[in-house]
Amino acid sequence: MQRFKNKTALITGGTNGMGFATAQQFIEEGGKAIITGRSEENVKNAVKKLGENAFGIVSDAGKISDLMNLRNEVEKLTEHIDLVFANAGYGRFASIENVDEHHFDELFNMLVKGSFFTIQQMLPLMKEGSAVVFNTSFVTEFGMSDFSVYSAAKAAVQSFTKTFASELTDKGIRVNGISPGHIKTNIFNNTGLNSEQIDEAVQNIIPAIPFKRQGEPSEIAKAVLFLASDEASYIHGAELRIDAGISVIK
Repeated sequence: MQRFKNKTALITGGTNGMGFATAQQFIEEGGKAIITGRSEENVKNAVKKLGENAFGIVSDAGKISDLMNLRNEVEKLTEHIDLVFANAGYGRFASIENVDEHHFDELFNMLVKGSFFTIQQMLPLMKEGSAVVFNTSFVTEFGMSDFSVYSAAKAAVQSFTKTFASELTDKGIRVNGISPGHIKTNIFNNTGLNSEQIDEAVQNIIPAIPFKRQGEPSEIAKAVLFLASDEASYIHGAELRIDAGISVIK
């Protein structure tokens, strides 16, 4: 299947997890993928794995200077973008009492500013028929201890799905969001937990998941690329939950 032949995607946070899997599938279906990441080493390694139709940019979604320079870097590689998957981000979790300003600003800069200004900067390169997909989260559906700042930031991103859809309709750009559940990613890598603690946290989560397993990054990628494809040509301003039903089945 060559759904994305002659098309180019920008995938932020594309060096691993959901972003990498989306880039991989986009390329397999005939497209070219530009991925971003904060680490030059990680970007280079990911591009090498993805092959000749992958390109990398070292860019931190939490730094406004990098966001304002993103268009310049992308224009060195292509004249147009057909899909932007605003995916960059990670988790940091703490009780209300233990959240400090750095924690708060770090998540809002990366998830909210990062998503907003990535799309803003790419709009001049997007034409009618292109697509935006935001990465939100199932955590916006209910309250979770230690998730106050992360959930609020993801709720802000969730709101962009509707407001951007309204504003970009006249440009012929479709805007949708995906809401992943517990997926096998590195979301806990920046929490200060060691590998054993992360494994324990995951094992404690699995019993609460209706399917009793974490989702695979490839399962998220398939949903993103469906929303980006012509098969979703009448889907606009929607959010697709990919969480094994955890947000509605308790």
